[in-house]
Amino acid sequence: MLIKKKVVVVGGGFAGIQLVQQLDAKLFDVLLIDKINHHQFQPLFYQVATSQIEPSSISFPFRHIFKHKDNVQIRLAEVLNVDVASNKLSTTIGDFDYDYLAIATGCKTNFFGNAEIGKYALTLKTTYDAITVRNHILQNFENVLSATEEEKESLLNIVIVGAGPTGVELSGSFAEIKKHILPKDYPGIDFSRLRVILVEGSKHTLNNMSENSKAASEKYLREMGVELLTETFVSNYDGKVLTFKDGKTIKTGTVIWAAGVTPNTLEGLPKQWFTPGNRLKVDRQNKAIESSNIFALGDIAYMETPKYPKGHPQLANVAINQAKTLAKNLRRIVQGKPVTDYEYVDLGSMATVGTNKAVVDLSFMKIRGYLAWLIWMFLHLMLILSVKNKLIIFINWAWAYITKNTSLRLILTPGKVK
Repeated sequence: MLIKKKVVVVGGGFAGIQLVQQLDAKLFDVLLIDKINHHQFQPLFYQVATSQIEPSSISFPFRHIFKHKDNVQIRLAEVLNVDVASNKLSTTIGDFDYDYLAIATGCKTNFFGNAEIGKYALTLKTTYDAITVRNHILQNFENVLSATEEEKESLLNIVIVGAGPTGVELSGSFAEIKKHILPKDYPGIDFSRLRVILVEGSKHTLNNMSENSKAASEKYLREMGVELLTETFVSNYDGKVLTFKDGKTIKTGTVIWAAGVTPNTLEGLPKQWFTPGNRLKVDRQNKAIESSNIFALGDIAYMETPKYPKGHPQLANVAINQAKTLAKNLRRIVQGKPVTDYEYVDLGSMATVGTNKAVVDLSFMKIRGYLAWLIWMFLHLMLILSVKNKLIIFINWAWAYITKNTSLRLILTPGKVK
């Protein structure tokens, strides 16, 4: 009788989910460990934050995803330590042994050592973060109705720091609801005073995309009324005033930090396994350097290849395909067959700015405008896990496109039951 190998997967993001789905049930017993009970579709967090879709549309309970997989167990816990020598994980609910460990813990927001900014700025790395941003923004508009003139300036300044895809998409969405939705909800507010400000340290938005896409995204944003502050660096934020390195300031109660990420690492792994940027060094099979049975996938993995000598970009497509390759390789290892190397095939990059406005960089062409927006919508729908959720999101998008409105602007905060 074949004794199954025990695989422990830490993290239920794109890489973790894909690995668990692909592992051969006849060869492996799988334990998925995560701090939350659901997979989160990060590319659409900004739409939750701006009240365009509900969080349930992009959040998928693990137990539902794997309900037909008898070889999969799920535990909600935080990993405290990895004992490399004993092949054991210590967690907040106990210890777990493994034959193979797959680390797919993703990234968290990087405040670059500024604890003050981290204390007061909003982030967008989880579904909960997205709901928090939505609550905060909507509550601000409620507060404007009874605020003094001095208080209104802070309430009506929305600042996004970091002009990568998240920052660009957030800024564009806020600009659209400012024009089409908020004046109908709050006729007592002068929304010409609402400022959407996008701050970026480099010269351009979407710094990792083509010159064509950078220029197009900046043009779209300015036409939509977004204020772009490029080559501008933040030095501090105290919850009331955002301060720049050149000494200039902006009064604001809303700073959304999208300026960088840093990997979620695990205690117990040798320091020499990591790069200076805290990514875990792996070989072409995603195996941690100097290890025989520990693997890293997705954002946390640092793999040097001839095509990518400085590591792969931290994208969903990389994570998903690394997981698929690892699942095949683990099966080959158990069966005594030779393993294959991972090679990333760059399918391009994209970002949406607003309705009918997006940029897409493919290897053979650069697209912008309405066609790019359709491509962006289609590819994101295809990545959504369930057919039901694909349909729900498509209906929401179609309704918003036709009516330029949604009815999802709920403030959901804890309250006392009387």
